[in-house]
Amino acid sequence: MTASTSSLTAIIGAGVMGETLLSGLLRAGRPADQLLVGEKRPERGEELRARYGVEVLDNVEAARRATTVALVVKPQDMAAVLEQVSPVLRPGQLVVSLAAGITTAYVEARVPQGVAVVRVMPNTPALVDEGMAAISGGRHASEEQLAEVEGLLRATGKVLRVPEAQQDAVTAISGSGPAYLFYVVESMIEAGVHLGLPRTTATDLVVQTVVGSATMLRETGTHPTVLREQVTSPAGTTAAALRELEIHKVRAAFLAAMEAARNRSAELGS
Repeated sequence: MTASTSSLTAIIGAGVMGETLLSGLLRAGRPADQLLVGEKRPERGEELRARYGVEVLDNVEAARRATTVALVVKPQDMAAVLEQVSPVLRPGQLVVSLAAGITTAYVEARVPQGVAVVRVMPNTPALVDEGMAAISGGRHASEEQLAEVEGLLRATGKVLRVPEAQQDAVTAISGSGPAYLFYVVESMIEAGVHLGLPRTTATDLVVQTVVGSATMLRETGTHPTVLREQVTSPAGTTAAALRELEIHKVRAAFLAAMEAARNRSAELGS
């Protein structure tokens, strides 16, 4: 490796989100020799070396060599990974946690004093560079380090800073949000089949409708209520459909679902 230690970022955890971050950074122009991957499975390590040209190490060595350490692991695995890498971490290093529910205080209690911690809630549309990530800094995270994390995550989409007290709600909205939308899409496709459309036709209709509607929201800046009303003619087909959604309390169900996700995020952190 020719890169200096000061420029190295280690991604520990090479699952879907870890690989998403890795590939996004490379697409955004980050040289492969400025990235390390911590991966315990030899076959997975060889796959990543061949695909991206990055150096793959064990977790401890990756954490030892890097200045920024991104922990992209499941919440239930965080304690074990921190116990593994904490002995080689040092003051001034930056640890970025991408695990749902894990607080900066939780990480800070398990790493040496003076290690900066930033908490991140990403989501899976980062796979296509349309992710939404929310970040919160811990006690020792500087403005420069927060900006560094923003730079890392902009490689795969949009980034917002939020108070850490809002992170469980963020997890419920954008972290888990893609699954809700996929659930709605799945339901609409099944409805199309039920109404007599071929599945491929129903899929094309629904997917493009979702893409177009999301683009309208983003590019026009118009409130969703206004956009909904523009589609809803008095006593028309859309009004009839929306009446059924209200009868079945879909709006209330979404609220209850997101409250459940928020509460589960808080449980994971405890």
